Amino acid sequence: MKNIKVKTPAKINLTLKVGKRRPDGFHPIESIMQAISLYDYLEISACEGRGEIKLDGTSKEIPYDSANIAYKAARKYMEISGMELDVNIYIEKNIPVCAGLAGGSTNAAGVLFALNKLYGLLSDDEIFNICKTLGSDLNFCLKGSKQLCRGKGDEMTPLDFDEFALTLVKPKKLKISTKEAYSLFDDLQGESNMPNDLEFALLPHYGELRKLHALGFQMSGSGPTYFVKKALLDMDLGEGYTIIENLHAINHGVCEI
Repeated sequence: MKNIKVKTPAKINLTLKVGKRRPDGFHPIESIMQAISLYDYLEISACEGRGEIKLDGTSKEIPYDSANIAYKAARKYMEISGMELDVNIYIEKNIPVCAGLAGGSTNAAGVLFALNKLYGLLSDDEIFNICKTLGSDLNFCLKGSKQLCRGKGDEMTPLDFDEFALTLVKPKKLKISTKEAYSLFDDLQGESNMPNDLEFALLPHYGELRKLHALGFQMSGSGPTYFVKKALLDMDLGEGYTIIENLHAINHGVCEI
């Protein structure tokens, strides 16, 4: 049995411009993404076997079966490499779920990174292509740092890294799926004048988001998490918000511990 532990960082979108939906259902994007120092931790063990995948973890908000994108990543690795593995994945979940922070994507990227670190069966290009098939943010999560991401998010151009402190703020009882955010964007009548087009689409529908927007915070991805470039939040938002302080931008992606 081979073992590895990796940390998988969250991301924020410093900008997110969205194009019209294409015939294949995807929306082209242009986004400046930044990896941040909020991590999930994955413990992965694997050996040659029958292709069995077992998931477990600390969160009650995510599935531990084939519906989890981390499971799909392990299955895809075996499919492309041609090797049947028995894989155990334990997820210490610290990144909020359905929050616009790529929590699921970064876990899946971590699984691909870990299995290839253990077995080395696939090239970087093959890992890149698997990431493309699984989701828009996976390739960014692998590379991290600061990137201009275009297309489905997989066309990346490295940008100069600038470290900064930040705080995340998320309404506790609010979850917004990517599907909902893009559906509301499709229904827009006006044109966005904000750094994040999905925030522009969501604001009319959620008072919690309007409150954070009015305070000068900015939404990440499809929300509902907001960020502000301060290490500490100098105001009291009340009991309805989860606040994660003392974070900073990082110049790496998924990595081994």
